[in-house]
Amino acid sequence: MRPSEGLTGGADALGSDLAAEIAAAWERERPGTPVTSIGVVSRIWALAKAFGENRRRVLASAGVDAATLDLLSTLRRGGPPYSLTTRDITDRTLVTAGAVSQRVARAERQGLVRRRPAGDGSRAVWVELTTEGHAAVERTVDIVLGQEVELLTALDPDQQELLAELLRVLLHDVRTRFGEIPPTHVGT
Repeated sequence: MRPSEGLTGGADALGSDLAAEIAAAWERERPGTPVTSIGVVSRIWALAKAFGENRRRVLASAGVDAATLDLLSTLRRGGPPYSLTTRDITDRTLVTAGAVSQRVARAERQGLVRRRPAGDGSRAVWVELTTEGHAAVERTVDIVLGQEVELLTALDPDQQELLAELLRVLLHDVRTRFGEIPPTHVGT
């Protein structure tokens, strides 16, 4: 059974599909052209754009930018005392040390984090959530993740789990064969 067959109304209920139209046009104009990737890649691109735009709108309404939320979320996910070195943050966010430094400086000016030297004679710097930063991430992460749950309601929980696993496998393979391509931020 195709995934769309389980939806109310069948595949026709899904409406127009630009990816399918593009693949059909290439098959018509250049028979034998490999077009199977179009259905996957084009839809992933379209979803990435839609999800990204949705997240930008949600974050704008919450008064937080994506880079700051990424920093605050990384510290919050680290658990008490919600403090990591800048090196740990760099490793966990897959952005450059320079980008982390800029994010930390901006969040510190906003009163969301504070920096302190490691105190062990090294040049390491610890970054910790302030009370304001903790409150901001708690408030914002619920809004963002709640909206993202809403974006996935066309899929039942089993379909969501299957899609997540298939995407994990594909991402692992792409990274293994073509090298790590670090995103600007991952998740929340």
